[in-house]
Amino acid sequence: MGMTMTQKILARHAGLPSVEAGQLIEAKLDLVLGNDITTPVAITEFDKAGLTQVFDRDKIAIVLDHYTPCKDIKAAQLCAKARDFARRFQITHFYDVGQMGVEHALIPEKGLAAPGEVIIGADSHTCTYGALGAFSTGVGSTDMAAGMATGLSWFKVPSAIKVVLKGKLPRFVSGKDVILHLIGQIGVDGALYKSLEFAGEGVAELTMDDRFTIANMAIEAGAKNGIFPVDEQTRTYLQGRVDRPWEAVEPDADAVYEREVVIDLSALRPTVSLPHLPSNTRTVDEAAGMELQQVVIGSCTNGRLKDLQEAAEILRGRKVASGVRCIVIPATQQIYMDAMAQGLIQVFIEAGCAVSTPTCGPCLGGHMGVLSDGERAISTTNRNFVGRMGPVSSEIILASPAVAAASAVTGVVTDPATIMGGER
Repeated sequence: MGMTMTQKILARHAGLPSVEAGQLIEAKLDLVLGNDITTPVAITEFDKAGLTQVFDRDKIAIVLDHYTPCKDIKAAQLCAKARDFARRFQITHFYDVGQMGVEHALIPEKGLAAPGEVIIGADSHTCTYGALGAFSTGVGSTDMAAGMATGLSWFKVPSAIKVVLKGKLPRFVSGKDVILHLIGQIGVDGALYKSLEFAGEGVAELTMDDRFTIANMAIEAGAKNGIFPVDEQTRTYLQGRVDRPWEAVEPDADAVYEREVVIDLSALRPTVSLPHLPSNTRTVDEAAGMELQQVVIGSCTNGRLKDLQEAAEILRGRKVASGVRCIVIPATQQIYMDAMAQGLIQVFIEAGCAVSTPTCGPCLGGHMGVLSDGERAISTTNRNFVGRMGPVSSEIILASPAVAAASAVTGVVTDPATIMGGER
């Protein structure tokens, strides 16, 4: 029986000739990741178990990104605990304020994820690195502690859904619209503990930033992971970033999939998710006119350079609507500098946006943009659950950077083509 990409990677790391869906395996890890919220919990478990060494200080990454720069005493204490652990074990890839970024943008940027690797992270959006053809998935802090000590983790081999992409994205439609469309189609549990495996000629039409966005939100469909094939775009992205050997995998011709979903990229419209589930999707036309108090452009989903470029294209020469707060957060220091070099930061500031140092901040209702009672935000983040960004009476609409920027200008949910003179 043939194997999917994920199954091939897991078999290789388990030292087995083949695996099948539902099989329990123990696999070697190429990277163990944590952040300022989850790492301190893992450290507590690590110390409680009496562990005294890590398996490989070069294969652990700790990124202080959620509440940093620290928003309060508790956040500062959590970061201090992570810093102490990093010093204690001389963790090579430790990223603090001034060097850090939003973890799932920073890890690929630093070359810490590569095709064919197995990566776990104590954060649900660790599935982002499937954009590079890796098997990456989120785990709990206890699993992170065990992984740091042993370099091993147990997995149940997932079955798979094949998502076939065809056609080419229209203007103002991006990877965010693709994944929101897919989640709206299959539901938030439509891929529960399954691998979303992307295929088809449409993959080549997606930029790497589009793929990172899509893989990032695989978890919002319940997926164990999302994974893309490795092509020339992937190889170009990896050049100058990854200096170690890596080996990509391809699915077998007779690989078994539970179902196949076909998406015609050329038929997609800008898409939003209304409160309070990512699956509550509408086209921007159906949601147009909903009033907003805040706009957030950033996060591990959409804080990359392409995202900022798309937002700046719409905001250039325009102003954020009166009564609306627009917060822009480049996902890493490098992205921030690239955006400055291209004049994007000036565009945002002149438009009336607040531009932040890299942080997860408002995405989880942490800081840098918490909502008040009854307020509604449109955000390029990944979750719009009740109380996610503020009180339970607040609301979040998920959208692409283009839709978010257009909506910032008008103060209501808006089709970018409306702002840009009807161009599509």
